Amino acid sequence: MIQLSNITLRHGPEPLLEDTSATVYPGHKVGLIGANGSGKTSLFNLLLGRLSVDGGEVSIPDDWTVAHMAQEITELDRPAIEYVIDGDERLRSVEREVERAEASGDGEAIGMAHTHLTDVGGYTARARAGSLLSGLGFAADSHENPVGAFSGGWRIRLSLARALMSPSDLLLLDEPTNHLDMETVVWLEDWLKRYDGTLVLISHDRDFIDAVVQSVIHIEHRKLNSYAGGYSEFERQRAERLANQQATFEKQQRQIAHMQKFIDRFRAKATKAKAAQSRIKAIERMEQVAPAHADSPFDFAFPEPPRAANPLVSLRDVRLGYGDTVVLDRVSASLAPGDRVGLLGLNGAGKSTLVRALAGELEPLAGSITTARGLKAGYFAQHQIEQLDGQASPLLHLQRIAEDKPEQKLRDFLGGFDFRGDMATDPVGNFSGGEKARLVLAMLVWQSPNLLLLDEPTNHLDLDMRHALTLALQGFEGAVITVSHDRHLLKNTVDDYWLVAHGSVTPFKGDLDDYRRWLAEQSRADKPAREGASDAPGTSAAARRERRRDQAERRARLKPLQNRVDKLNRQLDETGSKLSEVESALADPALYEDDAGKKLHELLEHQNKLKAETERLESQWLAAAEELEAAEADHSMD
Repeated sequence: MIQLSNITLRHGPEPLLEDTSATVYPGHKVGLIGANGSGKTSLFNLLLGRLSVDGGEVSIPDDWTVAHMAQEITELDRPAIEYVIDGDERLRSVEREVERAEASGDGEAIGMAHTHLTDVGGYTARARAGSLLSGLGFAADSHENPVGAFSGGWRIRLSLARALMSPSDLLLLDEPTNHLDMETVVWLEDWLKRYDGTLVLISHDRDFIDAVVQSVIHIEHRKLNSYAGGYSEFERQRAERLANQQATFEKQQRQIAHMQKFIDRFRAKATKAKAAQSRIKAIERMEQVAPAHADSPFDFAFPEPPRAANPLVSLRDVRLGYGDTVVLDRVSASLAPGDRVGLLGLNGAGKSTLVRALAGELEPLAGSITTARGLKAGYFAQHQIEQLDGQASPLLHLQRIAEDKPEQKLRDFLGGFDFRGDMATDPVGNFSGGEKARLVLAMLVWQSPNLLLLDEPTNHLDLDMRHALTLALQGFEGAVITVSHDRHLLKNTVDDYWLVAHGSVTPFKGDLDDYRRWLAEQSRADKPAREGASDAPGTSAAARRERRRDQAERRARLKPLQNRVDKLNRQLDETGSKLSEVESALADPALYEDDAGKKLHELLEHQNKLKAETERLESQWLAAAEELEAAEADHSMD
């Protein structure tokens, strides 16, 4: 087992860890969490033998093989699959033994060497490496490409594959889900569940942590604090402890009030039963764990967005691509104010392409994209982080878009994103990826958009910042399109999903569990093609075009029913708003004085009429929704 006994670990003059202890048992899977800069990566370097403690003792079994993700790759000319196989150092050693034996001509040595090669799985190594590469999203025809031919994000995947290739006793993974899409995260989850060694994992993906680990070590106030269970259990246990601390009480109450506003917003749309109830349950759980984030350094909210016409954006028979390459075709969709859409689809299916087109950064090859008067889009993408001015400070970045606002107001605003003191005026060139991402988000929030386009907004963000972003998005009154592999963010900020697949964009009727099942079905369906069955039914371009035509015809047949459901939804929203106004008026104590009887009677009568109207509309909506669902089911059987 790993035993850390009363260790002190310094980085510069200040200790990262001070007189603290922790134990990790063999075969146990542990999540290592803490704020950025708290010492997570330094602790990994300690376990790797790259750092020494300044006090205390570290004990790791001498015979353990340790595997980890390399942060930098230098073997750029190495074929990708060979680079991955290199992760199995024992195998490479035996291969060298085979070469020496064969060069010597000693038959006994050759036989012994090949026996050793069998023992270490040498004859299945390429197949195992190929399986890892495929699971991490590499196409079969790219396995022999040189490492240098891949972009930075794909090189991270190669580093991960190499670590998984090693037959290790201890596996150290630092942010393995960065740069992964959702289907690859799901694959990695399943792989790590089957891993029988000891795992120490740094991640800011709470659903991933929950699915994989058995306990959590939280670095806080220079101490290692152990909690049983995954991230959700850590939140609950820490919340119980912090809820009793008066210093956190006021901030906790503000957070709960913020969450309650979100719940009230959904109760006004009670007819969206599945979406509303699942969200209310999520918020109720968040209320229970709110104190766990009461000491978060992040505190921000989106301002009320400017009004704009409906629809905000309309796409009609849009074709998107690059040059002669068509990525999406015949895309027809629209976004209304307040819509919250998550984009689902395999890596490379065109999610980011669609977002770029909605942001106005990519002109359609055909069709039309119409935007409403008053539309103000805010776009977050990874390339914007790279485009920050490295010589400018967060304050200067904000001043460039803030129209001569007072400096103190800008400093106060930046403080909500934890840019305080000297950090607000330091050049961003030396900032971490997470700090740069926070700055881009701060600039986005400041500009008060009514349409948010978020392409992997949580990459590089720590758990506290992800929590703050989730709360802010829940309170945002504009429309949102989100691409993210962070399932917790999607589950708590998205109402509807669009599936980007097979060159088209269609509504996805289901939740993330349904999408996971869809991914499994796709994997089974694609298996014959991967095995060489290129003539399998439905794989030709003509067949794909035929499927898209069928989908378009089905959408056209369903549109009148969908329009009726949407109309009834809007009427229910209007009636609900009026009813809320009446009930607010009825809460006035002055109404119940002797001389206010007539006013009280009128309000009560109006309340009864609105309740009756609500019941009538809900009945009509239920019937229309059931008719729509039946029609969709019939079409799915075609």
